[in-house]
Formats: sequence, structure tokens, C-alpha cells
Amino acid sequence: MYEPKMKENDNIVTGFIESVENEKKKADAYQLLEIFEEVTGYEAKMWGTSIIGFGNYHYKYASGREGDSPLVGFSPRKAKISLYLDYESEEREELLENFGKYTKSKACIYVNKLADIDTNVLKDLIKHTVGKYRNLYPNE
Repeated sequence: MYEPKMKENDNIVTGFIESVENEKKKADAYQLLEIFEEVTGYEAKMWGTSIIGFGNYHYKYASGREGDSPLVGFSPRKAKISLYLDYESEEREELLENFGKYTKSKACIYVNKLADIDTNVLKDLIKHTVGKYRNLYPNE
């Protein structure tokens, strides 16, 4: 049976942030922690070994595979900060037009440092994502 690697756990969020070697990235992680908690209203939780997540939802695919995921989250990785927000949507693309300097994949937005982005747009992206997943998975 499939066992997901990324599950909510009791690891201490600030302990993980303190383990970040780059001092600027560590400071950005604390600022992101404040922003995400303020916007979502959720307490930060560790998901797996390196993702800081906020809220959660349960998904089930047509294939039968199912699991849990944070509504939104981030990870201060060595190369870049990964932001786990809305998965490819027109709304996400519109918000990203004024976001600042970033790169992206289907599921993640990557930034070098917070000074490169507009944190007000980040807050809008967080609100959009939480609203979207709350509508898609209303029973959570």
C-alpha cells in the first residue's frame, strides 16, 4: 500500500527554521511564518521533514489514491524558497503578474529571497489558494 512521505507531524517548526544555515534565508523563513499564520489563521505544522504547512485537506483522485496535504505552505530550501500555493490556474497566473522575481513549476513557486517579491501579492495568493481548496474540499 502507498504510504505518503509528506505527512503532518509533531516536529517543531522553529526547530526546523533554526536548522537553516543561511541567515538571510532563516530570517525570510521567520517572516514567511508570520505572513502565512496571519493570512490563514492556522498554526504552522511540519509536513514531512522540510515543509511548513498551514491548514489541511483530504484529497481523493479518480484512481482511488488519496491523502492529506496542507492548504498552503513553504520550505526554505538551500537553493530557493519553495512556496506551495495554488496549482496552475488562471487566477494564480494573474496574481503572479505583479509578484516580482520568481520561477515556477506546476505546483511550486520559487523565490530567492523575500525582498524580490511583493508580500501583498503573496498574501493575495495565500488567500486565493486557501479559498480554492476550501471550496474543492468543503468537508475538511
